[in-house]
Amino acid sequence: MAERYETESRKLLGRLRDAMAHDEAGQARLDKITDLIATSMGCEVCSIYLFRDDETLELCATRGLNPDAVHQTRMKMGEGLVGRVAKRGQVINTPDAPQYPGFRYMPETGEEIFSSFLGVPIQRVGEKLGVLVVQSKSAREFSADEIYALEVVAMVVAEMTELGAFVGEGAAMSARHSQPVLVRGVVGQEGVAEGHVWLHEPRVVVSNPIADDPAVEEQRLTEAVDQLRISVDQMLTMAQGDKDQQQVIEAYRMFANSKGWMRRMCEDIKSGLSAEAAVEKEQSLARARMSQSTDGYLRERLSDLDDLSNRLLRILTGQGADTGAELPSDPILVARNIGPAELLDYGRSLKGIVLEGGSVGSHAAIVARALAIPLIVNAGRVTNEALNGDHIMVDGEQGIVHLRPDDTVATAFRDKIAMHAAAQERYASIRDEPAQARCGSIVSLHMNAGLMADLPSLKGSGAEGVGLFRTELQFLVRNQMPKRSDLSALYARVLDAADGKRVVFRTLDIGSDKVLPYMKPADEPNPAMGWRAIRVGLDKPGIMRMQLQALMRAAAGRPLTIMFPFIAQLEEFRAARAEVDKTRAREERLGHVLPERIEIGAMLETPSLAFAPQVFFEEVEFLSVGGNDLKQFFFAADRENERVRRRYDTLNVSFLTFLEGIVARCAETNTDLSFCGEDAGRPVEALCFAAMGFRSLSMRPASIGPVKSLLRRCNLDEVRKVIEDARQRGEMSVRSAVMDYVRGQHQN
Repeated sequence: MAERYETESRKLLGRLRDAMAHDEAGQARLDKITDLIATSMGCEVCSIYLFRDDETLELCATRGLNPDAVHQTRMKMGEGLVGRVAKRGQVINTPDAPQYPGFRYMPETGEEIFSSFLGVPIQRVGEKLGVLVVQSKSAREFSADEIYALEVVAMVVAEMTELGAFVGEGAAMSARHSQPVLVRGVVGQEGVAEGHVWLHEPRVVVSNPIADDPAVEEQRLTEAVDQLRISVDQMLTMAQGDKDQQQVIEAYRMFANSKGWMRRMCEDIKSGLSAEAAVEKEQSLARARMSQSTDGYLRERLSDLDDLSNRLLRILTGQGADTGAELPSDPILVARNIGPAELLDYGRSLKGIVLEGGSVGSHAAIVARALAIPLIVNAGRVTNEALNGDHIMVDGEQGIVHLRPDDTVATAFRDKIAMHAAAQERYASIRDEPAQARCGSIVSLHMNAGLMADLPSLKGSGAEGVGLFRTELQFLVRNQMPKRSDLSALYARVLDAADGKRVVFRTLDIGSDKVLPYMKPADEPNPAMGWRAIRVGLDKPGIMRMQLQALMRAAAGRPLTIMFPFIAQLEEFRAARAEVDKTRAREERLGHVLPERIEIGAMLETPSLAFAPQVFFEEVEFLSVGGNDLKQFFFAADRENERVRRRYDTLNVSFLTFLEGIVARCAETNTDLSFCGEDAGRPVEALCFAAMGFRSLSMRPASIGPVKSLLRRCNLDEVRKVIEDARQRGEMSVRSAVMDYVRGQHQN
């Protein structure tokens, strides 16, 4: 029976291809498809619904329903049986549609007289395009073979839609990749950029979804899979000694040798699909299962299959990553995801980055921040929508991507870019001026860095020094542990570029969201509060000593400033400082030139350290509040969790009161104190920190101008009173009150 339906579906696909060969309008082609399917499956009704926007389906062709309903009948995602098929990406098969949960009666279509309903999603590699439906008067459940045959046809309809075979009037039948698209994501790095799309992995286009000779296609598939298996085996050989990389490639090899995967693709070929279309059909089903699964392990495995399918498609089509296209002069990188090393290969040539996946704490986000490139993460569907060369605008303040924007949007966006440019010119005029408030208080502004590429910003931004140099980036972008000599040379170049200005080197801060590719990640339920940063350094002192040696040799007689991350209690600081003492003594015995002096500080990122014994504040030479981590622990709100991270305001009275207590404790012992993190670079937040007593702030270079500009226009005593008054009134956040004060300064 299965073979009979495979033959029937092959006959149907042959007829569909013949129908498509005629030079007809898109509507005529769709109408012909519904006629062919209805006739082939012996059904009174066949209908095709396509999305006209993200949430709305439109009846675009039908055989058996009221023809006047075409382009008039619409439904929302999840509405009616058709909407349910679209929302879930799953088949609905029922002999009694009116009694099925969610049935919606639509009198304009005349569908109430049809009992049986079979709906399959039209989808392509995870992208929902529409729904294909057959109905009959007789109450019967469609067989597994009939469902399979309709899924095969839906696959071809999806490919034809992608290739523009059904272009016609109206939004639902507009040409693919030609309309303006707005994609919402999450800000990974602030900034605005305009340019043209450069796809990190160009999409594979299947131009021949239907094939004549199953034997030939099966042979092509077999040869391609053999080639894929050889390449995976080669990858495994190259990964010898790297257990984590080996585990990933072993999963690849398992799928590449999966008999079930191969059998399903061969069945698809027997049904009339080409080898490429068969691979893509199974890939689309895997993507659909991935989107439904809540099991992290299963999602990871399905993602492995997805990546492997892309490799196989490139072998079959010959469409490699190198398509011959030239990198545009204003490239904005669009990718599903990207590693830090690959991103560094592009360097500062990129105007912006848009990732379909990723997170605000990912390696890519860390590199993007270091390079000061606007970044949007979690931009759903962007790789499906974008084509190389598309005009694109990235709003890294609102988390919005405008793809192929219309003239109105483009004009408004360019006005925004012009305003940014004009503001930067104003900031340049005060670059060499102190950040002195009207009350006379001076705030020292420093920049955060992590790459040599950051250092040219030191002079141009007006920063007084580097308040945080993230040393982990040199470890993250390599496939193996860097050599001490390489690190020493790098740190020396950093100090050379700083030209005598203070550079605070933070020791290796790994773990949590920063896992080294050559270090086995700990299996922890909550890595942000697990084995990370100084805890790793103290448990693996060899790594810490190697880094400390590299820093001391790089200093070569110059002053050296070292800061330990994630110190939670006095004992950790003392143990870390002891490692510095041991390393310095060893370097002296070896005859190496010692730093002129070594200043040792700590990051205050856990609430516990704010309540450390008085002796801690006496022993530590300086403290830097790590605002990003401290805030998430203070509010118990994971900064990687979009549902909660925006719920808690930095200018919440309780958080500012907590910071005020830290300022007071440091004042008692005359301990230098700074605030470091994203919030330090937000002008209003920076103003409040300064009003609470912070006299040193460290931020990304581009934020120094805006922060300095606002500080110079305000009186910190007045801001302090605004905060006190809001606290006395019992307000939860001082943001509104401070914003009113700032607006008043603009008018003066």
